[in-house]
Amino acid sequence: MRILSGVQPSGKLHIGNYFGAIRQFVELQHKGHGLYFIADLHALTTIREAERLRELNHDVALNFLSLGLDPEKATLFRQSDIPEVTELSWILSTVTPMGLLERAHSFKDKTARGISADHGLFAYPVLMAADILVYHSDVVPVGKDQKQHLEITRDIAVKFNQTYCKHFDPATGEGGVLKLPNPHILEDTAVVPGIDGQKMSKSYNNTIELFAPEKEVKKRIMSIKTDSTSLEDPKNPDTCNVFALLKLFARPDELEEIRQLYVKGGVGYGDFKKKLLEFFLATFGEARKRYEELSANEDYVQDVLRKGALKAREIATEVMDQVRRAIGLK
Repeated sequence: MRILSGVQPSGKLHIGNYFGAIRQFVELQHKGHGLYFIADLHALTTIREAERLRELNHDVALNFLSLGLDPEKATLFRQSDIPEVTELSWILSTVTPMGLLERAHSFKDKTARGISADHGLFAYPVLMAADILVYHSDVVPVGKDQKQHLEITRDIAVKFNQTYCKHFDPATGEGGVLKLPNPHILEDTAVVPGIDGQKMSKSYNNTIELFAPEKEVKKRIMSIKTDSTSLEDPKNPDTCNVFALLKLFARPDELEEIRQLYVKGGVGYGDFKKKLLEFFLATFGEARKRYEELSANEDYVQDVLRKGALKAREIATEVMDQVRRAIGLK
C-alpha cells in the first residue's frame, strides 16, 4: 500500500499539526510505503521571501525526523525536487473543468480571509492532484474537513482517463493510466484550539510551537485565554481552552482527576496551565532533544531529502512515461 501526504512549510509547526496529522503519518509508516513531502511549491501562494522558504523547508524536515519518521521505512522529500509534478499539473489543467475549481472550499475560505485570488491559489487543487497521482498513490490520509481535496483529485483523474484511455471504466477505476486514490479519513483527528480559543492556526498567530524554546512555550501556555472565574469557585472543564488541550495529552484516569479539580474548585487556571506545560514537555521531551541534535547536523537532513527525492522520482518517472504515451507526447 502506497501512502502519500504532504505538509506545507508556511510557518513553524505546532501541536495542532502534530495531533491533527503528523502523529498519524508517523503511525502509518508502519502499515505501508509512506511518501511524505514538504509542499514548498504550494507554499509559494503565501511565502514570498526566498530565505524564509528555505528555512521553513529545512525546519519541516527537522520536525518530521524528530517526531519519529524513519527514512528507512518512509520517503521524505521536497515537492520541488520532483519536476514531474509540475509537468503533470499542467497536463491535468488541460482537462480540469473550471467549475470544479470554483467549488473548492479552500479557495473560498482563503479569499474570504483576504488572501489575493491569484492563479496559483485558484489552481491549487490541480497541483495537489498532481502530487497524489504522479506516485500512483493508494491512500491519502486526510481529516474530514479535507475530504473534498481527494474528491477533486479523483474527479480530475477520471476526466483524464476518460479523455485518453479508451478502456477506462470509471465504475471500477480499471483501464486508466492514473490510479484513483482513496481517502484514509483520520477519524480521531483532533480539532486543537489555539491560545485564544479559535482553531489553532499559524494564520491566527495562536499556536504553541512544537520546538520553540521552553521559555517561549511556557509564555504561550500561560497566556491561554480563560474566563474570570475566581480560584475558589468551581469551573466548567467543558468550556475551558486549557482543559481542551489537556485532553490531548492526559490519560483517561489523569484527565478524570483533573476534571474533578475543576468541578470542586479551589484550584486556579494558572495551576492547570502549569500542568499542561508538564504534559507538553513530557510528551515532546525526546523529540525536542532529537530536534536539537539534528539542528546541528544539517548534512544528515539534506542527505535524507536528497535520497528521498531519488526514490520518489523513480516512481514519478515511471508514471509520467505512461502519461506522455497516453497523450501523445511520446
